[in-house]
Amino acid sequence: MKKIISTFLILCIAFSGLFLATKLLEPKYMSGILEGAMIGEYYDDPTDHNVVFIGDCELYENISPVYLWENYGINSYIRGSAQQLIWQSYYLAEETIKREHPDIIVFNVLSMKYNEPQNEAYNRMSIDGMRWSSSKVNNIKASMTEEERFVDYVFPLLRYHSRWSDLNSDDFKYLFHRDKVSFNGYYMRVDVKPAEDVPEGKPLADYQFGDNAYTYLNKLTKLCKDNDVQLILVKAPTLYPYWYPQWDEQIADFASSNNLSYINFLEYQDEMGIDWQTDTYDGGLHLNLAGAEKMSNFFGKLLVEEYMVPDRRGEQKLENYWAGVIERYNSEIERQNRNLELYGSVHEPDEK
Repeated sequence: MKKIISTFLILCIAFSGLFLATKLLEPKYMSGILEGAMIGEYYDDPTDHNVVFIGDCELYENISPVYLWENYGINSYIRGSAQQLIWQSYYLAEETIKREHPDIIVFNVLSMKYNEPQNEAYNRMSIDGMRWSSSKVNNIKASMTEEERFVDYVFPLLRYHSRWSDLNSDDFKYLFHRDKVSFNGYYMRVDVKPAEDVPEGKPLADYQFGDNAYTYLNKLTKLCKDNDVQLILVKAPTLYPYWYPQWDEQIADFASSNNLSYINFLEYQDEMGIDWQTDTYDGGLHLNLAGAEKMSNFFGKLLVEEYMVPDRRGEQKLENYWAGVIERYNSEIERQNRNLELYGSVHEPDEK
């Protein structure tokens, strides 16, 4: 009996040690690169969304769900991550539809230009935050580069054990919790860097989107149709990376063939009132808060008037939820503007 108890205690201590070591060594994404924390935040929102945006930075930096709620009563969330590839978007959409039933999924089509896995760091930011499910397993399998191993996703300690020498105060502060870094998936920046000398797109040897990318666009289309979810394809109104007319034609043809809506917001910049001298924080790659709210105003009106998304203001559960998000949103605007005045940057001096 004593031997059994000793073995049990040894196993408990060993598993506790492995658990603590994993929690300590895994990246926290609480300062500097925040995008790795965004996928996981979705699970903290208890509400049912009418619109879910799924895609890369062209969604999570250009659309404000807070603006959509305050001005149109649209309950929405952005499941976005940096360089989110289309198969990652597909599996996030699959998981989303299993958890809830949005009326509309909006997918940004820039990722169609990638036909194969790209980069482990971006994979991690899209996948690590997902809860374990068949969608996450299949997402990992579809996303791994040749250098990656499935077992490293199952046991992160195998991948991150060498971070011992890079540990900082965040690793201890956020050992068991995380702060919110987004506002229903929106990444906010209030600063301004005008778009100047934006490069033209270089000629490509082949403009055709790849077979793998099309396979997942077809799967995403079927997934939405089988589950009675309306799929809207969009291209954000950003100036760079360059969106080639040949790419636009392929998406327009796909949308027409599959009876889908496709909105290229590059064609509506004037109607939205986008001013590239004031509405971008990084020279035209992404919109800042002013630009994102302009785009949200334009898209919100479309969603209400043409796609019949309901105004849900007045529902007490939603009002209570959004009151908290709006309070954080306004506080972050004040914080970033204050830092701009004090330091000339939205970041504080000790932020990376």
